[in-house]
Amino acid sequence: MSRKPHTEPDFDTDFDGGEEIEYVSKSAMKREVEALQDLGVQLIALSKGQLKKLNLPDNLLTAIKDAQKITANGAIKRQRQYIGRLMRDVDPAPIQAFLDSLRGDNERLNAWFHELERQRDELVASDEAVAKLIAEHRDIDIQQLRTMVRNARAERAANKPPKHYRALYQFIKSLSTEPALIAAEVEDEDDEDHDA
Repeated sequence: MSRKPHTEPDFDTDFDGGEEIEYVSKSAMKREVEALQDLGVQLIALSKGQLKKLNLPDNLLTAIKDAQKITANGAIKRQRQYIGRLMRDVDPAPIQAFLDSLRGDNERLNAWFHELERQRDELVASDEAVAKLIAEHRDIDIQQLRTMVRNARAERAANKPPKHYRALYQFIKSLSTEPALIAAEVEDEDDEDHDA
């Protein structure tokens, strides 16, 4: 009686008809789940109008709105985990892109605010800055601007609360073109008022 030769299995052979099987480690799966949960948690901070733009599934949107109302630590932790589970059924790419664009808009908005503050400080510091602003804005109320600058300077010299300093900021802000984000957020707030 002859024995068949023993052969090692060929591990390079595809047993499933040619399709490659991709193995994912438990730690990689855990990282992916945590990333989805983190993404879901970021959604909790969004306004009603911003959430509406994402066209999220109803169950996820409801879970996010519920999370926005929760104050107890244990309950919010459970709700975040629940949102993370719901996020597994959603394509995260458009959500991440939307959040990234919001961050970019916020950075532009912050840069604009800092520019207004810098401009106000220059006005308080020098008459040349006042003359420059008048030259840039032909329809500016020159008397009002000079009065505001003079009051802000006197206020600072006397170490008084910055009432006129803040008013000067608002005056400069009214002369400047706001980034598009501000108009969009105002529309969102108007939408929320109508929805209420």
